[in-house]
Amino acid sequence: MENEEQNDFRLEGTGFAYTLSLINGKYKMPILYCLSKREVVRYNEMKRYLGKVTFKTLTDSLKALEEDGLVSRKEYPQVPPKVEYSLTEKGRSLIPMLTALCTWGEEHRN
Repeated sequence: MENEEQNDFRLEGTGFAYTLSLINGKYKMPILYCLSKREVVRYNEMKRYLGKVTFKTLTDSLKALEEDGLVSRKEYPQVPPKVEYSLTEKGRSLIPMLTALCTWGEEHRN
């Protein structure tokens, strides 16, 4: 019976797989972490914070996080354009998990 359960195990359709689908990607977790520390961040500030990320990659990552309901985008009608990003309630609910990852990393990086 136990061997049968092991053969049937699949991540697809689990909460774990769903969570990974939301944060999968090189810059999604750093973006979420940045927004958790800064609350509201403009696009160029985010680019400076993340370093070597390309404009396209940053834009794509922010759009994906917005589509998934984790990040809110507020655009101001002015010249030059001003766009601010912040965490949604759903995005803020991920912060304890990110904090736990940071704590684990601090404890084990040496």
